[in-house]
Amino acid sequence: MPNSIKNFKTISRAAGPVIYREKKSRFLGYAFPTSSLEAADQELATLKKQYADATHVCYAYRIGIENTLTRMNDDGEPAYTAGSPILGQIASADLYDVLVCIVRYYGGIKLGAGGLSKAYKETAREILKISPVKRLRAVSLIRLQFQYPHLEEVMAFISQNRLKVRTRKMTLDCSIELVVSHEKSEAYCNRLQSIDGVEIHKKDTYL
Repeated sequence: MPNSIKNFKTISRAAGPVIYREKKSRFLGYAFPTSSLEAADQELATLKKQYADATHVCYAYRIGIENTLTRMNDDGEPAYTAGSPILGQIASADLYDVLVCIVRYYGGIKLGAGGLSKAYKETAREILKISPVKRLRAVSLIRLQFQYPHLEEVMAFISQNRLKVRTRKMTLDCSIELVVSHEKSEAYCNRLQSIDGVEIHKKDTYL
């Protein structure tokens, strides 16, 4: 996890549809939170099945904060008139792990490249406007495993440093998972290593 990445924005739940009309064509916009290509493909497959009679189902997504994967699809519309403006709105909103799909029903009047681009852009903008945004921050999950006799010393360290406990299991074999800022995680791990009998596992993620 790059140190320069502190947090990012995504959406907390699916939203849609919003409806945009242009010269009798109807555009239905949907947004989905998605953190993997497989999840995006599943949402797309469901939507295409739901709107099997639609003229086009166009989409774009931006997945991953580090090695970001972007993809856009015009689904038969003229090149760069659908997927590109959708992706542009995702980027403009500075969102990651988001899939935006727009379903089009052709109304019998051609919109031209400019009209299409505007319609897909506006539909994407409207669906993202109503999508609930949440901010995730870079954190480290530090899992401590130890025997019960070490519990007092471990809990004293947690209390002194005001660390957040995410999960705990207090039996003969104890396990505690801490949530700490990514920037301070190495320092905490180094200090925890001074406690004999404590096994430390660290995982970087976003919460």
